Amino acid sequence: VQLQASGGDLVQPGGSLRLSCAASGFTFADYFMGWFRQAPGKEREFVALISWDGITTRFGDSVKGRFSISRDNAKNRSYLRMNSLKPDDTAIYFCAAKRSATDLTTMRSYDYWGQGTQVTVSS
Repeated sequence: VQLQASGGDLVQPGGSLRLSCAASGFTFADYFMGWFRQAPGKEREFVALISWDGITTRFGDSVKGRFSISRDNAKNRSYLRMNSLKPDDTAIYFCAAKRSATDLTTMRSYDYWGQGTQVTVSS
């Protein structure tokens, strides 16, 4: 099983970025996909998730209205589109996968994790 997050970069406040998560080694279309982030000195927090069929999405309060999430089951990829970025969005962003539909925003309930990609928002 492998989850490879990519797309992190240095971006100015107000800018946009799209993160990608490439999955392999499991049946991607059967899994919820989530994104979490961890800033220095802080706990890892829930950012967004998308259901296996792409119909249901959920976002953390701090990113609602600015971030969107999507997936392409044919390509085994999940995407996190981040708009109106703020310095507080600076963190390592992780993608994760879970099979069950319970505890969707709980980090410990996820089955598989990627290695993370750095997003820095600074002028």
